[in-house]
Amino acid sequence: MKLFNLFANFFLVILLASFLGCASTAKQEGTGEYIDDSVITAKVKAEIFNDASLKSSEINVETFKGVVQLSGFVNSQADINKAVEVARSVRGVKSVKNNMHLKGKQ
Repeated sequence: MKLFNLFANFFLVILLASFLGCASTAKQEGTGEYIDDSVITAKVKAEIFNDASLKSSEINVETFKGVVQLSGFVNSQADINKAVEVARSVRGVKSVKNNMHLKGKQ
């Protein structure tokens, strides 16, 4: 019986440690959040790609906890506004950080 209790306690400690290892922190996502952010990133990239007026190769998309960051160099302010609008329209996006710049300007 002592061996069973020892084994049960050991198993519970391992189980608890594995759950804590998957938890999120302020600067690091949990496993589920990472997967959700990957899906959001893929959807935003697809929407930008499907928009004929935007050059998807010039726009980088990153997502952290539902916040999408757009970066890169584009030809016009209209392209920047359109990319932000497209990103905001994707389900699951909490907010959009615009870090895009016009080509030739710094």
